[in-house]
Amino acid sequence: MAAWMVERRLSQNVVRLKALRAELSQIDEQLDVFASDADDSAIRALVSETPGAAFEANDARKHAHAMARHRQHVVDTIHELERKQDELLDKLSGKR
Repeated sequence: MAAWMVERRLSQNVVRLKALRAELSQIDEQLDVFASDADDSAIRALVSETPGAAFEANDARKHAHAMARHRQHVVDTIHELERKQDELLDKLSGKR
């Protein structure tokens, strides 16, 4: 592969990594809020013992779990891009 092509892919990879790391930061903040809301809803459901409160607690828990799954997906994508970046750097330096 030509050096200019490797450099182009490396540049694209860096931009994508930067965007994903910024997204991960936002996800972490949102996950904290969702987890706190889920905990509060669970306590309210235990205290009130009403079906509506239990539904709200379950809904809040589902949102927190969905955000946690999304966070894991972003983390996995970051790791994959870092691996690709290492491969591209190896190609650029002539190790492969």
